[in-house]
Amino acid sequence: MKCFEKLVRDFITSSLPASMDPLQFAYRHNCSTDDAIAHLLHTTLTQLDEGRGNYVKMLFVNYSSAFNTIIPSLLTTKFEDLGLHTSLCEWISNFLTDRPQSVRVGNCASSTLTLSSGAPQGCVLSPLLYSLYTYNCTATSSSTIIIKFADDTIFMGLIPVNDERAYLEEIKHLENWCQETNLLLNISKTKELIVDCSKKQEQHYQPVRISGTILERVNSFKYLCVHISQDLSWSRHTNSLAKKACQCLYHLRRLGDFRLPSKVLRNFYTCTFESILTGNITVWFRNSTKQDRQALQRVVRSTECITHRELPDLQTIYHKRCQTKARRIVKDPTHPNNRLFSLLRILLSFITLIFLKVQSSRIALGRGKEESNGGKPQAESLSSLLSSEPQPPMQVAVLGTAKSVVKRFNGLDYNQAI
Repeated sequence: MKCFEKLVRDFITSSLPASMDPLQFAYRHNCSTDDAIAHLLHTTLTQLDEGRGNYVKMLFVNYSSAFNTIIPSLLTTKFEDLGLHTSLCEWISNFLTDRPQSVRVGNCASSTLTLSSGAPQGCVLSPLLYSLYTYNCTATSSSTIIIKFADDTIFMGLIPVNDERAYLEEIKHLENWCQETNLLLNISKTKELIVDCSKKQEQHYQPVRISGTILERVNSFKYLCVHISQDLSWSRHTNSLAKKACQCLYHLRRLGDFRLPSKVLRNFYTCTFESILTGNITVWFRNSTKQDRQALQRVVRSTECITHRELPDLQTIYHKRCQTKARRIVKDPTHPNNRLFSLLRILLSFITLIFLKVQSSRIALGRGKEESNGGKPQAESLSSLLSSEPQPPMQVAVLGTAKSVVKRFNGLDYNQAI
């Protein structure tokens, strides 16, 4: 049955449009948790840089038993809206309805209960079905953004100068949407976080109410295993990583006492310590403080003393993963963060073109001087001209032109700019 479910999942995925629910980062090729967090941070910093007095409100939404509240009839309706075949919709409806379940403990078994709602746990199709069930939960305003990773949802309000009307309207729309789709909000676990970097925080933030209950406002929230603070600092996150990694040192020392081969200890380090210390490293390592990095690096040095092997430092791992991530995003036009690299491609191409023109002009000038000098070669050869760097005035001109290009094409798509 699992193999057949995988075939159905692949067929559904291939039939869906690539533009459907672009900010759902779960269950998608080439997308992971660090992509969702990177998009969140980029949107937040962009809003803070756009004007004085701007701030960002983040609502971390929590659903109660999200996968168990799927209504098959609503799901098949959404399948039909997406243009999927009728026979497939009927098969999904039959797959989710009239499912007998019972509980067995030893030789004792409970009575059978028939379920006609929710997606079965451990099912290959369940994550995809939930993603399709919530695909129409999208922002209705340009000043609000909804980022999703499975059922972990963030409502972001990009507040311009204390104007929270669009953000509050979006939350009301969320309440209505949850009632229509049979999803229940867990108000006690739904938190709000405000990012405001202005020196004089004189804004009077309006409280958020859901079903008459004021939501709790927090200074930090753990989202997708990353602690996001209201000042966008990473000390709390790095401290939690260092503490968690230090708790595993005992097990590594015990393995060392048993005189296991160094290769086995190295594999244990990779599976435990490295996975802890480098989780989502592409989004937090660059902006962490020097003290925080040193605290994490001390854990690595402690493991080196136990394994008796040189281990890669966190800086090297960070650069390698950033390069790998950037290459994958650039090659994937359907990736939600692909547009962030379009301006970079234009800028690099433009600077390269200017540089080649400058070099060709210098070569032509050198040939003219050579002819006027009776054919004698100049001290600077052709190869040195090609390999030499532009003079400082030309560097200034190139940088000035690059800045004008950035200002001219800011926010445009790559194809539109071309």
